[in-house]
Amino acid sequence: MQNIAISVLTICGIEELPDHRGRSVSHVLSILDPDWPEIETFQTYGAHQRAVLQFHDIIDPKPGHILPVADHVAEVLRFGEGLAGSRDGRSEGHLLVHCHMGVSRSTAAMLTLLAQANPDEPEDRLFARLRQIRPQAWPNSLMIGFADDQLQRQGRLTASLRRHYAHQIEHDPRFIDWMTRLGRGRELDMGGHR
Repeated sequence: MQNIAISVLTICGIEELPDHRGRSVSHVLSILDPDWPEIETFQTYGAHQRAVLQFHDIIDPKPGHILPVADHVAEVLRFGEGLAGSRDGRSEGHLLVHCHMGVSRSTAAMLTLLAQANPDEPEDRLFARLRQIRPQAWPNSLMIGFADDQLQRQGRLTASLRRHYAHQIEHDPRFIDWMTRLGRGRELDMGGHR
């Protein structure tokens, strides 16, 4: 499996960003709530390229919130194209993808980038790789659905996401409480929780 033309892959939440400032991060994909202020921690990082997307971590419309849409995932894929295009200009790299908690939007974005870079890789292996990078991964189902369409995976990413959710519920039942409180019961249903 390729590593999206990058040698180190990291997913984290905002509170963890200071922990990575000495790790030679070369590329950052930030996914933030639209009203979130600029993150000053990045001023303490070395030289890096950064893209920022702004939308809420929801899967159903909610007043005053911005739902993830296909264009957001298209921007993730453009970011991935840029990573691939910059491969010849560097010997290695460290990609850090973060959202607020490093659980949902960022893991969906990283899975999208992995699937883009590895078009022939079986979907379940992509999700297994995601769990290695971020064991608490619970990718936003809307984002994965858009990635499935745009990468022409014909529903296979979404089917594998269901198995991933089931795996996460089985290995850490706390997801049931967390996702219920966040209004993500539909994703619990996808994982077979009734």
